[in-house]
Amino acid sequence: MYTPEEFDENKTQVMKYILYKKRTESEVRKKFCHTIDENMLEDIIEYVKEAGYINDKEYIKKLVNEYIALKCMSIREIKNKIYEKGIYADDIEDYLYENRELLYEYEVNSAKKLVDKKKSMEPQKLKSYLINKGFDMDTINKVLKLD
Repeated sequence: MYTPEEFDENKTQVMKYILYKKRTESEVRKKFCHTIDENMLEDIIEYVKEAGYINDKEYIKKLVNEYIALKCMSIREIKNKIYEKGIYADDIEDYLYENRELLYEYEVNSAKKLVDKKKSMEPQKLKSYLINKGFDMDTINKVLKLD
């Protein structure tokens, strides 16, 4: 077991890490797994989750909104970026399903922007480019008017 002083000291370290930049539960675990006792880390993570400092579902929402505002990406690309953060697949899939209309519209607009930027490419290379970027075939056909 550990003392309340040890808990507070380590909790302070974790809080500094989380408050500097929003983090996922997985990121916190990776950062502190070698420096904080496993049982204490579990208790600290439970504490910060209950206090609302870590919320992976809110993190997904924030990250997706950030990508939508700043980048031209496919839904698949966004999903992969979120997976890299160590968030549970079920949480990601739930969010994507709940927001599928918005995300589909975003994906079509992203593909259109990329097509406009790459106008000089021949159609087959453009199609391959979009496939490599992770765009859905329906989206590609719609944007390239191949349907």
